[in-house]
Parts: sequence; C-alpha cells; structure tokens
Amino acid sequence: MCLLSVNELMLVRVYIRYMFDVEEVIESSKKAGLLALLAVAEHAGEFSKIIELSQRFPGFVFPCLGVHPVQDVSPEQQRGASLQDLDAALPVIQKYKDELVAIGEVGLDFTPRLVSSESDKENQRQVLIHQAQIAKELDLPLNVHSRSAGRPTIHLLKEQGVDKALLHAFDGKPSVAMEGVKAGYFFSIPPSIIRSEQQKLVKQLPLENICLETDSPALGPEKQVRNEPKNIIISAEFISKIKGVSLETVMEVTTQNALRLFPKLKSAGVENPPVLCFQSKYSI
Repeated sequence: MCLLSVNELMLVRVYIRYMFDVEEVIESSKKAGLLALLAVAEHAGEFSKIIELSQRFPGFVFPCLGVHPVQDVSPEQQRGASLQDLDAALPVIQKYKDELVAIGEVGLDFTPRLVSSESDKENQRQVLIHQAQIAKELDLPLNVHSRSAGRPTIHLLKEQGVDKALLHAFDGKPSVAMEGVKAGYFFSIPPSIIRSEQQKLVKQLPLENICLETDSPALGPEKQVRNEPKNIIISAEFISKIKGVSLETVMEVTTQNALRLFPKLKSAGVENPPVLCFQSKYSI
C-alpha cells in the first residue's frame, strides 16, 4: 500500500457549481496530498465562478472553460447544446485564454432523451467542432464527454485534427477506445470502475493512455453516496490489480500522462511526481 503524501500530485477535475463546502473540500484535498484541482465548466453561466475560484486559490485550482453537450433548461429539464450557447461562452474564453489549462468539458451526448433527430446531433457536433478549433488555436487539450457517443466523438476529434484530448468516464466499447489510443488520446478512470461494466476497458487500455478521475460527487465506489477526491486511490488500486503492476507504478505513469496532457501545469510549478490526474465532477 502506497500512502499519499504532500509530495504526490493529484490533478483533480472538479465540478465547482454545486459544492456548498468549498473551503472544506479544498482543505481536505490538500490534506489528502492533492497539489492541483482542475475546475471544469459546463456552460457560460459558470465561468465567472470558476475563474473566481482559480484566483481565490492560486496555484491550486486551475480553470478549464467550455460548453458541455448537455445544457440545463431547468433543474428538471435538459437539452443538447447549440451554437447560441457557444456564442455566450466565447468572449469569456478569449478573455481568460492565458489562464486556462484546457477547454472543457466539451463533447457529444447522444442519450435518447436529449437527441430526437439528426439535427439535434448535428447541433452538438457543430459546438464540438468549434471548440476543437479553439483548443487547437490556443494549444490547449480538450476535456471530453462522450456518453452514448464514443465512436462519433473519437471520429470527430480525429477529423478535426485534435491531438490532445482526455475522454472521461468513457462508456463505449474497448475496441472503440483503442481508436482513441491510436490517436494519442487519454482515458480517465473513476472509482465507480469497481462496480462498472467498463472493467474490460481498463484491461485493454495501455497504462500510458490512462489517467485517474473521481468525477465527484458522482461515480463513486458506492451508488448514491457522495464521491470525494480521496477516493481517487480506489481507481489507482483497481488499475494496479487489473494490470498486475504496483500501485506506485500506476501513480507514476498516470502522473507523467497528466503532465504531458496538461503542460501548462508545469509552467505553474506543478510537477512534483508522481501525479494522479485526478478528475472530479466535484462541484466545489
């Protein structure tokens, strides 16, 4: 068992907006050995909060801005993203482009309740295409959602010439994921993997293409129990067991994967190995 220390870096993708106890989460994350949190947006209305948090916790919270393929109409209703959503986001992305470590969360979501026609899918594709081009122009990686759309998402990224992408909580077939591996993409594994049908994905993915995430407060080891950053070790331990390698190896390799994917972190002084690219839908 490898204990996490303050010299170990975990990169945590966090969903900031729902978290009422941000101070406590930040403090507990630091105590658990995390040295960086990646704060990820879903729509333009969240951008100012994420930038504010990155400025409030400089050198620890790093911002990622983007338009998610699923947009909230109300607490009970959602719809697919449109170019109008992107229009609202672009000025803020451009304003803070030098501070961003990634464009995200972006992607495709072809869940039947969200897409009733081909035009719905095309709207999402256009939003992703535009954000892929923005990421290329800014030389930033993409943080990608691909629920019920694994193959279309990977194919679109390849068509757009995207060479730096992290596909989180991938729910497609391992054979489809391998197309992403060939393109140089990374895949992040949440603690829910211990109860997931996607365990075959971990077996097939090369360790050199794996990062870790928590997707907090969702995708924890137990259903309907709030997931927390400290549970990242569960992902690492599971990968260690499946791959037949030491926990230390998993941590070291995923660290290097994270730093290759998010090079801006190095320039910010975040490079103490080993790194866990610790994604978290934690709403801070």
